[in-house]
Amino acid sequence: MKKGLRNWRLFSLFGMMALLLAGCGKPFLSTLQPAGEVADMQYSLMLLSTSIMVLVIVVVAIIFVYVVIRFRRRKGEENKIPKQVEGSHKLEIIWTVIPIILLLILAVPTVLTTFKLADVKAMNDKDRDKKGTVVVNVRANLYWWEFEYPDYGIITSQDLVVPTNEKVYFNLIASDVKHSFWIPAVGGKMDTNTDNKNQFWLVFDQKATDKAGGVFYGKCAELCGPSHALMDFKVRPLPRDQFDAWVKKMQNAKKPVVTDPVAKQGEAIFNKSCIGCHAVTPLDKRPEQARTAPNLANFGDRQRIAGILEHNEENLKKWLRDPESVKPGNKMTGTYGKLSEEQIDALAKYLMSLKVE
Repeated sequence: MKKGLRNWRLFSLFGMMALLLAGCGKPFLSTLQPAGEVADMQYSLMLLSTSIMVLVIVVVAIIFVYVVIRFRRRKGEENKIPKQVEGSHKLEIIWTVIPIILLLILAVPTVLTTFKLADVKAMNDKDRDKKGTVVVNVRANLYWWEFEYPDYGIITSQDLVVPTNEKVYFNLIASDVKHSFWIPAVGGKMDTNTDNKNQFWLVFDQKATDKAGGVFYGKCAELCGPSHALMDFKVRPLPRDQFDAWVKKMQNAKKPVVTDPVAKQGEAIFNKSCIGCHAVTPLDKRPEQARTAPNLANFGDRQRIAGILEHNEENLKKWLRDPESVKPGNKMTGTYGKLSEEQIDALAKYLMSLKVE
């Protein structure tokens, strides 16, 4: 008896914790605080399916309680057999028709939403650049993200910049293993494969963006290796005029001129050992196969280092000193121990100076 009571208390405690934690979502990450048209549609489907499930549970629970009370064994009626109803056509029709109706209520809006989300004709329009349609080629890598704007000739990494209150179209592909592109608060998710492109669109709501502080978190939603949970990126939605200004800045960006002597030493180190993998211009002309590491053109403007660390010089030095301790299995792990502290200081100074905005 005591053991059962103890288990019940433990179950109640976990139940209360789950209820409390369910309300802890942040607007920049929570799927329960939709921040765009796609997220709104998905959230509505979640509410609809949950409502149907709760309704079924409540009805079944009521019937169960009624049957237990109504047909319980009473004193003096131990041998009485209740009226048998097996083979009742009426009951069979009821419990067949009701689930069909519930499935139709769920299936119709789900199918309509699926076809609406799959409509990407605008991104394949030959005149899309004249119509202002924004298309982003997303390439997932172990364990970082590349974002290419083919109509603007811009390539960036880790920070995705998009206009608000309009459809933004995405081509998704992976360069190594399967990943999954997901911005929880805005919508998704969709796989990135190595052998074919997936296409879809999202809308970033301006009011929701302001509420989230101007930044949303993106995630990899497909188990892809030891640093899968650390494969984050940041999304910066901007009003259209600010987005256009950002595009012009990126298009006009030139190789930075370094004047600080320490940063100049870091530039020499970078050009000797890092330039083979990384680029420092957003107008990188290398073919896709040659982009083996993130583009660092606007590294000094980014929100995070390695997608997860706060953007400051100390964390950058930590990453350069031992990448494996930050993201196990990443492709920079082989640099461990090859740089002296003086070289790390110089390289960090140079990288933090790479700014476009």
